[in-house]
Amino acid sequence: MKPKTSRRWRAGAAAALTIICLGMSAGASAAFFEDDEARRAILDLRQRIEAQRVANENQARQLSERMAQEQSQESSQLRRSLLDLQTQIESLRSEIARMNGQNEQLMREIADVQRRQKDIVQGVDERLRKMEPSKVTVDGKEFIADQAEAREFEAALAIFRRGDFPAAQASFTEFLRRYPQSGFGATALFWLGNAQYANRDYRGAILNFRALLAAAASHPRAPEAVLSIANCQIELKDSAGARRTLDELVFAYPQSEAAAAAKERLARMR
Repeated sequence: MKPKTSRRWRAGAAAALTIICLGMSAGASAAFFEDDEARRAILDLRQRIEAQRVANENQARQLSERMAQEQSQESSQLRRSLLDLQTQIESLRSEIARMNGQNEQLMREIADVQRRQKDIVQGVDERLRKMEPSKVTVDGKEFIADQAEAREFEAALAIFRRGDFPAAQASFTEFLRRYPQSGFGATALFWLGNAQYANRDYRGAILNFRALLAAAASHPRAPEAVLSIANCQIELKDSAGARRTLDELVFAYPQSEAAAAAKERLARMR
C-alpha cells in the first residue's frame, strides 16, 4: 500500500506542479500584456500632457502678446491724453494770462472812468454852487441872490464904469426885466437912472429914480437919487421943481452927504 500511495502522491504532486507552472505561465503572459497597455497609456498621457503644455504655452504667449498690445495701446492713449491735457493746461494758462491782462486793462479803464466821474461831479458841484443862491451885500444891504443874477448885475455895472452909457442903460433895463424881484433892484434902478442922465434922457431918469424911492425909501442910495432928480430938473430948466426936490432931500435925509450938497445948491439958487 505504501508504494501505491507514494506513486499517487508523486503523480498528484507532478500534476499540481504542472498546473502551477501553467498558471505561472499564464500569469506572466497576462502581466506582459498589462505592462504594454500601461506603457501605451503612459505614452498617450505624456502626449496629452505635452499637447496641453504646448497649448498652455501658446495661450500664455497669446495672452502675453495681447496684454502687451493692450498695454501699448493704453500707454499710447495715455500719452495722447497727457498731451491733450498739457495742451488744455497751456491753453488755460494763456486764457488766464489774457483775462488777467483784460482785467488790468478794465481796472485801468474803471479807474479812468471813476476819475472822469469825479471830475464831472466836481464840475457839476462847482456849477451848482455857482447857480445856487448865496448871500451878497450891495450898498450895505445883504440879501440872497442867484449866481447868474449877480453876474449879470456886475456885468451891467462894469459896462457903466467903462463909460458905455447906452450899453449900460440897455443892460440894466434888461436886468430889471429878467429879475423884477431882485435884491439888486433898487441899486439897478439907481445906476439905470444915472446911465439915462448921462445919455440926456432926463425924464426917463427921473422916473427910475422915483421908482427907487417908492420901492426902498430907506435905501442907502435914496438921498443920491433925490439929488439926481433935482439935477435932471435943472437940466430940464425946471428950477422951481428942483428947489422943491432939494428941500425934500434936506427934510427927508438931513444927515446925508446929499443933503449937504442940496443946501449948497439951494443957497446958490436963491
